[in-house]
Amino acid sequence: MTDLSPLEDIEIVLLLEGIYQRYGFDFRNYALASLRRRIWGFARGENLKTISAVQEKVLHDPSCLERFMLALSVHVSAMFRDPNFFLLFRSKAIPLLRTYPYIRIWLAGCSTGEEVYSTAIILQEEKLYSRSRIYASDMNEAVLRAAKAGIYPMHLMRSYTANYIQAGGTRSFSEYYTAGYDNVIMRSALLDQVVFCQHNLATDGCFNEFNVILCRNVMIYFDKTLQKRVHNLFYKSLASFGLLGLGDKESLHLSGYEQSYEQLSGKEKLYRKVT
Repeated sequence: MTDLSPLEDIEIVLLLEGIYQRYGFDFRNYALASLRRRIWGFARGENLKTISAVQEKVLHDPSCLERFMLALSVHVSAMFRDPNFFLLFRSKAIPLLRTYPYIRIWLAGCSTGEEVYSTAIILQEEKLYSRSRIYASDMNEAVLRAAKAGIYPMHLMRSYTANYIQAGGTRSFSEYYTAGYDNVIMRSALLDQVVFCQHNLATDGCFNEFNVILCRNVMIYFDKTLQKRVHNLFYKSLASFGLLGLGDKESLHLSGYEQSYEQLSGKEKLYRKVT
């Protein structure tokens, strides 16, 4: 059987270039192996036999673009995901944030909003929410709509509650949502200081100065070129002594900014800008 992978690589390059030229969404520096799996998953869902057929459909049918974006975007999240990170955030970041008269936080790649509500809950419990503004961004409008709605499956609440407790939660987690049928809806007050915005880390630039930037488990899907671009964007967007939070499989290694931050913990990826 003929090995189609070199041809597929060409098709993928042409598909991504076409999407960038046609719509302005840039996936060209995403990790190829992950992209290949997701593109083929989309192709099967659309009953398409080749990646070239995906290109033809997406470029000629704008209504297909949102389905394609959902297929390529990674939306694996949870409330208080990696509880030890949020526990460290309470113990190390919150005391620093108390010294600011006003706090600006950027949640980059917020997906369906689990981290938005987790961060808002911590700020409420630490009595900092009223002087904070959370900017929750994602490139995908569909997931931003889901984040704003704040509706999640009831069966996830047990694990979310466990995460909340491990992350140092001080109240009953059920106080933050209303249950109904098989879903819950998060309390609307948690969004009082949240601004949702569409932002593409691959192409868009700085839009404010922040005291905290959290971008966790997003850059693992980028190649080295795009990772460096994003690190440069975050460095420019952080105020002096601002905090940067990354996922547990991410680091500043080879970012070009390793000497510009100090790590606040030996294990969790929470850094403070020092130069």
